[in-house]
Amino acid sequence: MSLIADRLNRISPSQTIAITQKARALKAEGRDIISLSAGEPDFDTPRNVRDAAIRAIEAGQTKYTDVAGTPALRSAVAARLNADFGTDYRAEEITVSTGGKQVIFNVFLSTLAAGDEVIIPAPAWVSYPDIVELADGKPVVVPTQPSKGFKMTGEELRAAITPRTKWIVLNSPCNPTGSAYSHDELRALCDVLLEHPRIWILTDDIYAKLVYDGFVSSTVVQVEPKLRDRTVTMNGVSKAYAMTGWRIGFSAAPVELTKALIKLQGQSTSNPCSIAQAAALEAVSGPQDFIGEMVKVYQERRDLVFGMLNQAAGLTCARPEGAFYVFPSIEALMGKTTASGRVIDSDEAFVTALLEETGVAAVHGSAFLMPGFFRISYATDTASLIEACTRIQRFCASLT
Repeated sequence: MSLIADRLNRISPSQTIAITQKARALKAEGRDIISLSAGEPDFDTPRNVRDAAIRAIEAGQTKYTDVAGTPALRSAVAARLNADFGTDYRAEEITVSTGGKQVIFNVFLSTLAAGDEVIIPAPAWVSYPDIVELADGKPVVVPTQPSKGFKMTGEELRAAITPRTKWIVLNSPCNPTGSAYSHDELRALCDVLLEHPRIWILTDDIYAKLVYDGFVSSTVVQVEPKLRDRTVTMNGVSKAYAMTGWRIGFSAAPVELTKALIKLQGQSTSNPCSIAQAAALEAVSGPQDFIGEMVKVYQERRDLVFGMLNQAAGLTCARPEGAFYVFPSIEALMGKTTASGRVIDSDEAFVTALLEETGVAAVHGSAFLMPGFFRISYATDTASLIEACTRIQRFCASLT
């Protein structure tokens, strides 16, 4: 009899984490590695946020809090969402969790029965389908088209719905493509969802503040308030406030579901870190100008990487509206051979050769349910991005 539960056989280790760890190991061996695999801001957490955490420590705020987060933080999160999107969330509809991933885990474990289907547009973040599988659900992957900006259309959504559909996951801006749904594009999806009152929506808005060229982020409840009672809005402080290590995510959901999420969280992690909550309170309720300054830098980096990758032989790359990723196609490079004799017969072979032969770490598109592409994060310094893209250009040019 195996010690390990069968449910773990349904999932795989996070491939983004695995590649990042491999890059770190090579760097520790003395290799010259530029890692563009992790989705993590290279900015420091803002000074006012760090100071708030220090004050909390010195004030002795080191005890357990309410499972769902401190009342002050839940109120501040509701106020921030309402200010950003014109919604009307209340504190009792907010749950604060140990990162956005726990929000998603809590939602699906609390609501899915065996065989319930969850529609996931692809490319998609690597953890969505695995979390659905852990909760006994069935991921229904809907491939999107590069020609349509990697965005699911209303017609594609309608075609994917079955009597077993319980949830749809929307992520805008998207990891890994950086594509973002406009108000009108979300409107088309909302119109379909209004036809199916049993389907719930999980909208992952973690990158909503990181948008470029004047793009304005929208969210489901803002676009169609009639969907409010069956929508979970997920967000957090990791990306917009450069607070990945603080591990604070939050959900806004109808009170009945919020109570279920709190019940589950109370028997798993219980409350998030009290010090991180104090920092998050300052982040969402304090000055927001840091975000605009960070976005300006990200946009400059996006333009740099977008331009350099499109100059690489065999690569085609769309200009993303948000987040801090680009997702180039390697279709024209398939079947070619590297200088060391490796055959590029898959996107995984491409990124493996890229790492081992040039020292640039990226993530293959298959990890995001979209073979034939790879993801690069431009959340790193400009000099490293220029060097990495130069290496990629040389690598692509050397393929025969």
